[in-house]
Amino acid sequence: MKSIYLFFLSIILFISCSTEQTNDVAYYGEAFETENVIASTELKNQLDKKETVTVQLEGEITGVCQKKGCWMKMPLDESGNEVFVKFKDYKFFVPMDASGKTAIINGVAQKEVIDIATLKHYAEDAGKSKEEIALIVEPETKYTFMAAGVVIEN
Repeated sequence: MKSIYLFFLSIILFISCSTEQTNDVAYYGEAFETENVIASTELKNQLDKKETVTVQLEGEITGVCQKKGCWMKMPLDESGNEVFVKFKDYKFFVPMDASGKTAIINGVAQKEVIDIATLKHYAEDAGKSKEEIALIVEPETKYTFMAAGVVIEN
């Protein structure tokens, strides 16, 4: 009997952490009110002043993990650099077909050195070829974002 209660509790928790949709947008992760939203292309200016910034960013999704939607990318500047967005505690994912849609993300941004093994893992998740992955031979400094919540246009 105890296992039945645990099963139903698990279902309720799963549903509460999953997606909430309206006709215009879909919510992932923790719900949040959009306040003081800045363009993702403004993040670099914010991180030039501080090591970490708690912020809400808006921008186009330029890439999504093609294995399960466990990360995404947004533009960082006009040169094609991107901010790499991960999801807090790996508790939620975004649709793998979300590229090209506009999103607002809520969380903490920072500059971070990403090691070679992690860069190769992300490249594999992105569907890069073995040749492209083999070209990754040194760590990179990237702008990263740990999102507690995401809102994506439908």
